[in-house]
Amino acid sequence: MKKKLLFIMNNLNCGGAEKSLLSLLQTIDYSKYDVDLFLFKHEGIFLSKLPEQVNLLKEPPYYQYFDMPLKAALIDCISKGIFSVAMFRLFAGYIFYTEKNASRREQRVWKYLSYTLPSLSGTYDAAIGYLEKNPVYFGIEKVKATKKLGYIHNDYNKLQMDPSIDNKFFKFLDHIVTVSDICGDVLEQKFPQYKSKVQVIQNIVSPTLIHQMSVESSNLYDSKSTTIVSIGRLNKQKGFEMAIEACKSLVDKNYDIRWYVIGEGEERNRLEQMINDYQLHDHFYLIGIKDNPYPYIREADIYVQPSRFEGKSIAIDEAKILNKPIVVTNFSTAKDQITHYKNGLIVEMNSAAISEGIIEIMESDALRLSLKECLSKESLGTESEIEKFYALT
Repeated sequence: MKKKLLFIMNNLNCGGAEKSLLSLLQTIDYSKYDVDLFLFKHEGIFLSKLPEQVNLLKEPPYYQYFDMPLKAALIDCISKGIFSVAMFRLFAGYIFYTEKNASRREQRVWKYLSYTLPSLSGTYDAAIGYLEKNPVYFGIEKVKATKKLGYIHNDYNKLQMDPSIDNKFFKFLDHIVTVSDICGDVLEQKFPQYKSKVQVIQNIVSPTLIHQMSVESSNLYDSKSTTIVSIGRLNKQKGFEMAIEACKSLVDKNYDIRWYVIGEGEERNRLEQMINDYQLHDHFYLIGIKDNPYPYIREADIYVQPSRFEGKSIAIDEAKILNKPIVVTNFSTAKDQITHYKNGLIVEMNSAAISEGIIEIMESDALRLSLKECLSKESLGTESEIEKFYALT
C-alpha cells in the first residue's frame, strides 16, 4: 500500500528551497508514494515543472488578504462580509507596521493568519513543512499526520528568528530536517532539548540533468570579456551590493568585466540605483529569473557567490558540477562546499576581497586549471539522499 505524503510550501518562486523541493518531487518513487502539495500561493516558475503525479491542493481562500496592503484587504473583506478575516488582518497589520525584523514578523503574524486557514481533510503518513516558519507551523496546526517533519534550509543563527516561538512548535515535530552538518550543529546548539530530532538531508542535485539542460545557448555573453555569473534572490542575504562594489573596483582597474545576476527580489531598485551611481550599465546586469540558468553558468568564466549566509547553496553545487572556477564569501557554511584553493576560493565578506579573488583567478591559468581539474574528479550527485528522506517518512 502506498504511503501518503503532504508537502507544504509558500510558493514555487525561484529560490534554493523551492528548487530543492522540485528536485525532491522529481526524484520520489511514485510507485510507493502518493504526494499532495499545499502552496499558500499558486505562483512561481517551478509550478509548471511539477511532476504530473503530484496533486496540487487548492489555494487557501483568505491567505491573499495577508499578502496585500491593509486598506485594500479590509475593504475587500468588509464588502464580502468576512468580518472575522478583516479583524485578524487588522491585528496582523499592527505587527507588519511595528515589527521591523522580517523573520520575526512572519513568526508573530502566524497566530492571526492561522485563524483564517482551514485545516486539511484526511490523514497523511507524513506532513512535511518544507521551509521554516509558515509551512512548518501549518503542518503542525492544520494537518493530521502520523509523522511531521519541518525543514530549516539555512543557518538558524543567521535567520534572525525568535527561537522562543519556534520552541513551542518544534516539540510537535518528529524530525527537524536541515541541509548541512553545520546547519545541523547550529540547531542542536540552539535547541538542545530537540537534539535527537535533528536530521541532515542534503539538497538533491542531479549532475546528469544539469549537464543535459546546460547545452542550450544563453546568447548573452561577449566572448571578449571576462564573464561572471551569480545566482540568488535580490535580497540582503545574498550580498549583491558587495558584488556591485567589487565590479566597480575591477572596472576601475581596467578589467573588461560582464557580471550577470540571475534572480529577482525586493532589493532590485536599490541595486539598480547602485549600478547607475557607479556607471556600470555596461558591466553589471540584473537579468531576472531564468527557467534554465545552467547555460549561463556553463558559458561563464567564473561563478561568484557573495552571500552573507547560506544553508547549503544549490547554486554553488550547480557551478561545481559545471566545473566553473568559484569565488565564495566566508559565510558560516562555505567550507561545507568549498575547500580553499582546491575546488574554489573562499574570500572575506567584503567587496575588496571578492574583487581580489576574481583577479587571482583571472590572472592565473594554473589556478583556473587546477580548480577545474579538482571539480571534474568530485562526485557531486546527491540523488541517494532520497533514501534518508524515505527513512524519516
